[in-house]
Amino acid sequence: MINGFLAMLPLLVAGTAVFLIFWAIASGVRRTVESVAKRRSEFPSAATAFGRLAYIGLMLLGLLIAVTVAFPSMTPAKLFSVLGIGGVAIGFAFKDIFQNLLAGILLLIRHPFRAGDEITSGGFTGTVESIETRATYIRTYDGQRIIVPNSVIYTEPVTVITAYDLLRSSYDVGIGYSDDVTQAKAIALEAVRSVEGVLAEPAPDVLLWDLAGSSKNLRVRWWTKPKRAGVVAIRDKVLQAVAEALAGAGIDLPFPTQQILFHDQTEASDGDRTRQREGWPAGESPPEPRPLNRVEILRMSRKDEAV
Repeated sequence: MINGFLAMLPLLVAGTAVFLIFWAIASGVRRTVESVAKRRSEFPSAATAFGRLAYIGLMLLGLLIAVTVAFPSMTPAKLFSVLGIGGVAIGFAFKDIFQNLLAGILLLIRHPFRAGDEITSGGFTGTVESIETRATYIRTYDGQRIIVPNSVIYTEPVTVITAYDLLRSSYDVGIGYSDDVTQAKAIALEAVRSVEGVLAEPAPDVLLWDLAGSSKNLRVRWWTKPKRAGVVAIRDKVLQAVAEALAGAGIDLPFPTQQILFHDQTEASDGDRTRQREGWPAGESPPEPRPLNRVEILRMSRKDEAV
């Protein structure tokens, strides 16, 4: 065994030397690719992805050559057959890792968003800190870091809030049914236009949006810059201005109301039965009133005695 090891030692040294040479070449190529890609692209994350791909490819090539040098009986054909059989097992074992890696490379190359953009992925909304080959780091507005696997971002819908220069916000304001809609719309629109930060073009507008159970709802819409801090601050000012303007003009801002009936209004004492609306159909020939039971007769007699 010792003689066999000493006989193989030069080959092992040669294989190690070959691997170290490829490692040095791969490191240099990685730095060169990243430097060139950063100069020619505005997306530094994509440059990092190209550099990593070049590094991984050269390291795999160096490993194959080093194994062939160290073990001459291991021909490239045998080596590829072994890697093919083992690759299936490795693929199943590390499926999620490879899936995230591939999705990360595609995100870095296609760059649907970049670091600094505000996005919504799943139930999380925040600012993209960085895009790695395995996951994307998001900083939420309340100061938390969310690590989202790239496969999730690549396969599910993602909202890029800052993709464009403008962002429209809206809010529904209810007014009373007795109020003048035209007057309320004019007052609300003037209030929105007076808020600093609301863009004049595209112009804000107010629409009659819904005839709800307790109110007529006006939808107030306005445009701002897409950054979250500005959007929230301007929303606060818009809602305050609209509420104060409508209240100052005597426009009712009703809250939801409900009417509860404690009986079905089908008794003989419920008035003109041809005009009933709740609990009984109206008409010229209404049905006969429901007869009272003993408990109801006793209750009515006690009421009469008390009167």
